[in-house]
Amino acid sequence: MSFTICVIFDLTLPEHAMYTVWLKLLPGFTWISWQSFFLGAAESYAYGWYIALIWVPLYNYFGHKVKCSKE
Repeated sequence: MSFTICVIFDLTLPEHAMYTVWLKLLPGFTWISWQSFFLGAAESYAYGWYIALIWVPLYNYFGHKVKCSKE
């Protein structure tokens, strides 16, 4: 959803476009075709799951340790 909003933003306000950053962060992404749009959306979704599966448990683990040490 966020990727779609960002693409619409880039198309409506090209002077503030972020697609040059996406070219570096999303492998295989080129500006703009339907194939590239769906690839970028899938890669953004995968990055979201990466953050959720790796960093959120670490945050919860270390956050719990800090909370327990304060009590």
